[in-house]
Amino acid sequence: MAYKPKAPPVIATPNVIPMADVMLVMLIIFIVVTPMLQKGVSVELAAVDNPSEMKEADKEDAIVVAVMRGGEIYIGKTKVAKDQITQMVRDQLTGRLDKTVFVKSDGRAHYGVVVGVVDEVRAAGVDQLGLLTEKIKEKAGAPPPPGGGGN
Repeated sequence: MAYKPKAPPVIATPNVIPMADVMLVMLIIFIVVTPMLQKGVSVELAAVDNPSEMKEADKEDAIVVAVMRGGEIYIGKTKVAKDQITQMVRDQLTGRLDKTVFVKSDGRAHYGVVVGVVDEVRAAGVDQLGLLTEKIKEKAGAPPPPGGGGN
């Protein structure tokens, strides 16, 4: 009679280790890819109570001019001088039906720089100009006053 090994007993619990490995790999992929999805430069937008939603600014071919806190100006990811804005925007608008340009500015950027950028963009012949902002994050609620309010 030949030796026949016995199978180990059946385990009723699922093996989650391969699933955890796959989840960790996916997490690493998302962490690496997410910064690459950003279209332009990162700016801390001014926060307002009632922002208008401008989904067109997220489109791949949208023209976005960014004003940084220190006064640097970017069109997309290209740093430009203030006197070059009008020509660069005009070049990007040629042949387009939608002549909308979006300006996003750091909340702490100098007002005069932002106004100057808006003026340069308008000089390029845009039909509509969108100013990008973000909604003020509401707090969870004020904590109760100390002492419980009793007399």
